[in-house]
Amino acid sequence: MNLGPHADFIVAAYAVTAFAVAALIAWVVFDYAAQRRIIGDLEDRGVTRRAQRKE
Repeated sequence: MNLGPHADFIVAAYAVTAFAVAALIAWVVFDYAAQRRIIGDLEDRGVTRRAQRKE
């Protein structure tokens, strides 16, 4: 595959984009785990969601 005289730029752009997408995916996965932990801690202390309260 011949990318021409701009091959370095093209490869670098794809590498940066792949890194950025991977970093965003990792951030979402770690944040999801952290939020689940926080919600679990709140539920253990008896805090409930307002939508689940029965009046």
